[in-house]
Amino acid sequence: MPVKVAEAKYPVIDTDPHASRVIRYMRPSDYAVFAGGAAAGPALLWAMERADPSRSNLRPAMKVAAAIGFAGGFLMAYQRSTFRFWGWTENEREQAKDFAELSKRAQEGKPLYGESDLDAHLQGVAHRNSAYSQLKFCAFCFILTSGPIAD
Repeated sequence: MPVKVAEAKYPVIDTDPHASRVIRYMRPSDYAVFAGGAAAGPALLWAMERADPSRSNLRPAMKVAAAIGFAGGFLMAYQRSTFRFWGWTENEREQAKDFAELSKRAQEGKPLYGESDLDAHLQGVAHRNSAYSQLKFCAFCFILTSGPIAD
């Protein structure tokens, strides 16, 4: 079954970027979304507690809310960065960074996307499982961590 290619308003950089590239290419605005999402969990719990006090120890619930907020904030920032790889949002900065990174690797004689310990079949399985998986974070959190990792 062929992989569906989505329409992109901007040039596509990578349809299945490795997690390390997505994180390296995050912008300051992505980190702001991450911080806002991380702060939202405890803030919402505190606001609900102020509106309708439970009169119980809030510390364990705050820890859980902080963990959920941290994870949610990271996934929102990760998804925003991925959208730029897919060409769904403005990605001029990422295009330049990608071109410089891959040009340097080519000049050094290294493979553009690194070397993989997986055979061709398993690389295909990893790609089919992770392609556009960032759209399904609400159901199943899957990011590409297998395959080649560029230095």
